[in-house]
Amino acid sequence: MNPMAFLQFKPMLEQFRERHPKFVSFFSFAGQHIKEGSLLEISVTDPDGKKIVTNIRVSPEDITLFQTFGSMLHSKGDSHDQT
Repeated sequence: MNPMAFLQFKPMLEQFRERHPKFVSFFSFAGQHIKEGSLLEISVTDPDGKKIVTNIRVSPEDITLFQTFGSMLHSKGDSHDQT
């Protein structure tokens, strides 16, 4: 990732965390429970009620990606309460 792009991304991420603290806490907590073979499912419901859903079966490579991405997001030394 381009370091300048990441520097621009960080303030947007902080604003997202402020607007949606439960969402960020959920992912921090859920991330501790994702293992190889876990099923991740994501759904989006638009304002008209139309819903789309997708899922993935987590591979070892996915775990590595999630761990790397998580460490990048928490690189500022954040500690989120996951209880």
